[in-house]
Amino acid sequence: MSTSLKINKNVKEVFSFDSFLETTFKDDINAICLQRSLQGNFAEIIDKIICIDKITVISAKDLAALKLTKKGNVARELLLNDMKMLEEKGAAPVLNIIKNYDADDSFLFFPTDVYSFHVDKSPIPTATYLCTYYGEASEIVSNSEATQKILIPEMRKELLKLHNGKEEGFETFLSDFYFDLHYQANPNAQITNLGIGNFWKLAVDHPTSKVLPCIHRAPKEKGQTRLLMIC
Repeated sequence: MSTSLKINKNVKEVFSFDSFLETTFKDDINAICLQRSLQGNFAEIIDKIICIDKITVISAKDLAALKLTKKGNVARELLLNDMKMLEEKGAAPVLNIIKNYDADDSFLFFPTDVYSFHVDKSPIPTATYLCTYYGEASEIVSNSEATQKILIPEMRKELLKLHNGKEEGFETFLSDFYFDLHYQANPNAQITNLGIGNFWKLAVDHPTSKVLPCIHRAPKEKGQTRLLMIC
């Protein structure tokens, strides 16, 4: 079930973009949220972009070239402003129109696509920033309410079979194929929907991180294209 931000002990809410960018993760906090109520017509922007692939990247130049109504222009200005503020802080935001992501059908009992609860990993200190402007939003679950899938006996047994039953090199195998990044929400876990318009900063697994990485997943599409900024 979906729950409010206040129930999720891993989330800290802030009230300005500067605070959002400057607030750091610490203790149990591995997700920072700037809640916003959007103005403007973001669906119009999606309608004006020709999308051939499952995921279409929109540049600031693409946005500027669109002929939009007054409400469409309000949406465009917000997108451009969000891009600018992130870029000024050294981030590299990417705006995507998403029809759907590729589903992983390599291991049916253990898919490793973004629809599965997972954490992001990086060799350098960083964080994942994202905002959904239109369509279904991502979800997170508290670390205390999820289990790393490779620790679930039934799944570990099947993974060991994939590795020909050999314990030697097994942990490397799990890492090489990203199995170690995926989690299963516990029964009755409270799932937090990230909402439309809210800007999020999620902790990433990296060598110097002092907090647990944030467990999240992409939404299953329900016939609606998604407009997402991420970096």
